[in-house]
Amino acid sequence: MTTPTAASAPSAAIRIDLHAHSTASDGTASPTLFVETAARAGLTVVALTDHDTVAGVAEAMAAAEPLGVRVVAGVELSVMDGKDEVHLLGLHLADVGAIGGALETFRDGRTVRAEAMVAALNANGIAVTMESVLREAAGGAVGRPHVARALIGGGFVADSREAFDKWLAAGRPAFVEKPRLDVADGVTLVHQAGGLAIWAHPGDEGRRGKFERLVSAGIDGAEVRHPGHDASDVARIGALVEFFHLVPSGGSDWHGAAAGPRMLGAVQVPSEWLARHEERLEMRRRAVPVREE
Repeated sequence: MTTPTAASAPSAAIRIDLHAHSTASDGTASPTLFVETAARAGLTVVALTDHDTVAGVAEAMAAAEPLGVRVVAGVELSVMDGKDEVHLLGLHLADVGAIGGALETFRDGRTVRAEAMVAALNANGIAVTMESVLREAAGGAVGRPHVARALIGGGFVADSREAFDKWLAAGRPAFVEKPRLDVADGVTLVHQAGGLAIWAHPGDEGRRGKFERLVSAGIDGAEVRHPGHDASDVARIGALVEFFHLVPSGGSDWHGAAAGPRMLGAVQVPSEWLARHEERLEMRRRAVPVREE
């Protein structure tokens, strides 16, 4: 499936959020509800960036058309920089099908990982089932949040924090590593789909040495504004984005919150940043034409 990039609305009218999740991964709202929530919030441009899947993009775009909301096709990939995990946003994917097929392998790996977590929980006397985990995932890419919800639903833990602290966090009894992509491979996947590769929520890791490695791997930009960033993060990351001639991005990292710093649209993304995305996209697409199907 090939998805063209829509033209931007006049900058004065634009309200933008370029990082959000739906039930296609670990969000609590369907792709349709995501778009409806964006419209109610007065957003003009939103990116759907589910974890390791683009399964919700078509539904979101169909829901957006009558509401006057532009949906940016996206994905959030978990990739490895050496031994460190990095999250990579693929934004403005022109060919969703190209990346969707490649991600099926990692989607299958997520299910295998969830089965291993359930087995570890069972071995520790926790009678959670894979069926309950899959119900929580509701057809989306399975992740630790779905296992946590199954634990809560079964009365084995009080809340998500207890689920992770006691069972699912790294080093805990039911933690299982997930399939990994090298950061350069993740960047290549995004570029082959005609998109921009954006380092998601760098936080305190967003310093010159790591930027240099990721720039060498081919990233196009970094999230400057994110609910997890304080003022010093925003200033430092923003300066490094400019130093390395990258594009800035930002978003709420919405998973369904109705209030608070991760509410859809809570992070203000300047329209000038979107214009810079589009300029870089045009330069990249002139250099490497997107494969048409």
